Amino acid sequence: MITTPSTPQFDQALMALGQARQANTTATNAQVLAAAGMVLAEDDGPAALYERVKRYESAGVFKDTDWDYPAILQPDIAKISLRTGDAQTTVIEALSQLRLLAVALGDYAHPRITAEHARQFITQVMALNLDLLSGQLSEADRERPFSLGPIVAALYRFQIDAMGYESILDSLVAEVWRILEQRPIDVDDAREMVIQIAQCLFDPTLDTENTAARQLVNCLFAPTPGCAEDPGVDVYGMRLPTFTDEELRAEAQGFARAMHETGLVSVYHAVFLHHLRSPEVGGEHLIPITLGLGRTGTDAYQCHTALVHEIIDDIIFVETAQAIYGLALLLERGVLFNGPVAAGLARQLRLPLSASTAATLTTAFGATREPRVWLMAGALNLLGQPLGVGQGNNPTCQSVIGLSMWADNDPDYLLQLVAWAARDDEVLLRFEGDLVSSKGLAAGLAKQRPLDVDPVSMILVPHLDRIYIEMGRLCGERDDDLHRWIHPEFYGWWVGNGFRAVTNAATDKIEDHAGFIRAFYASYHLDYNGGVPVIHPQPAGIAATDSAARYVGRHAIAIRRVALDPDGEMRVYFFNPNNDSGQDWGQGIETDTHGHGERHGEASLPFHQFASRLFVFHYDPLEQGEPANVPAEAVDVVLALANDSWAAVF
Repeated sequence: MITTPSTPQFDQALMALGQARQANTTATNAQVLAAAGMVLAEDDGPAALYERVKRYESAGVFKDTDWDYPAILQPDIAKISLRTGDAQTTVIEALSQLRLLAVALGDYAHPRITAEHARQFITQVMALNLDLLSGQLSEADRERPFSLGPIVAALYRFQIDAMGYESILDSLVAEVWRILEQRPIDVDDAREMVIQIAQCLFDPTLDTENTAARQLVNCLFAPTPGCAEDPGVDVYGMRLPTFTDEELRAEAQGFARAMHETGLVSVYHAVFLHHLRSPEVGGEHLIPITLGLGRTGTDAYQCHTALVHEIIDDIIFVETAQAIYGLALLLERGVLFNGPVAAGLARQLRLPLSASTAATLTTAFGATREPRVWLMAGALNLLGQPLGVGQGNNPTCQSVIGLSMWADNDPDYLLQLVAWAARDDEVLLRFEGDLVSSKGLAAGLAKQRPLDVDPVSMILVPHLDRIYIEMGRLCGERDDDLHRWIHPEFYGWWVGNGFRAVTNAATDKIEDHAGFIRAFYASYHLDYNGGVPVIHPQPAGIAATDSAARYVGRHAIAIRRVALDPDGEMRVYFFNPNNDSGQDWGQGIETDTHGHGERHGEASLPFHQFASRLFVFHYDPLEQGEPANVPAEAVDVVLALANDSWAAVF
């Protein structure tokens, strides 16, 4: 085992912590972290600690901290902890990353995170710190106390050496594309990873060539001939008046192609749109081309030209360039042909915000633009990408499903909710005839306002979360799962009045699981429900499991459609409100996000695999097939998967 001058002290501190924890479970880990910091600062320090991963995990270094739950850790927060945290935070983050590196490489099996998940996390963290690859520390890194800057650089070099640079870059590019394939609204992490890739590719001290990486970088920094060398927005803006009509058309086509290929928007795109709106240019005829609109989108643009122009003038800036994609998809979806949506957007443009709303948006997004600009940009993105909204690590899946459903199915209603929340600090819904106000209600599942989400979620979700919990309270004691009554009132009339739960509400024990499965097949499987498709997305609950098929808890999703995939297999396509829908649920059940007929933002599973994790679902009793016609063999397959996983604990 590798030793350094300080490893004996670290080993002794670990032993002391283990002994202290036997007598006092809250014993501090400060001595271990201090000793680990000394080891990290020495030659071979990261390697020495890597060999001790199992020891310090077993000793409880991470106990009672977020790091004790590796599956919930976020790469962007990990970068902050690593690069700007105090000494203890930086050291515990370093220990956590060494542990996840060991999991990713197969040297350590962790009960709460898979090797694939660990590799994805380490890859993303490395992407966010690629500037360290050249070995040149920034001024901020050099000035950190306790040699924290060099410690982080040494840790990073060890990780690169362990995983291999080419492997990291290839994996990173693939990971960025995997994330972008889902078309998330919040692309800050993906954008940051691309920025780090760009810095690496163009670093003269590194001998690097990666065609796929360069293609990704070009989509963001050099999408058109006019900005091929990434001249900067000021230079590009001065260059545009010299372009001929043919050159402007080429720019428009280049921006549209790059945006729709990746889901990312270049800041040059915003500069170009404002140039087209200049009175002396008269380039409005190129706006549909710049947005990449088809026939439906072009028709919507021509019917609502004044509104679109006002949105471009007042909302689209370099800081909000990503909203261009939301605007383009909003037009392409044809939602403006619904009169109330156009009126709602016009109101949103001029909506006065409450002091608390303005303060929240400014805290999250800065003061470079008015708060109303951030919120309107968020509304454009949500209406354009209803399946791109995510909750991150906030326990608000029910509310996020509502945002997605309304953006997709009832966009004018969503705009009304946003107006109430942003202007009035209050949202009003009805439950069984009584008005329920969010004002004055205690916090729901989310105890604090989330700041790591899109602008609409940031303002609206806390209100929805409180109301959802209040509806549960108003239900009181009932003879079935409370979601049966909450969902139709919370989400809308289209939620099926029929309802099945796999457990008995009184005993919380599984009851007639076979009948539950038969009912689901008869309601949703096209071979057994008379071929009736899913008309409106339906809320449902799954028994979430980890990669070892162990029960984690209940989780809300929305069933969007059931259809044959390109290979002829019946699949359930659903919306998962997590930011990343690619997950491993054990037993070979891995949710797909592309390659099986998924639309951007959908997850999918073969029908029987999805059914094996189903906990509750809604259906229309008037459009249900005959459960008795579902083959026993199909039911048995689903039961076997469930009984060998989550159902074993019920």
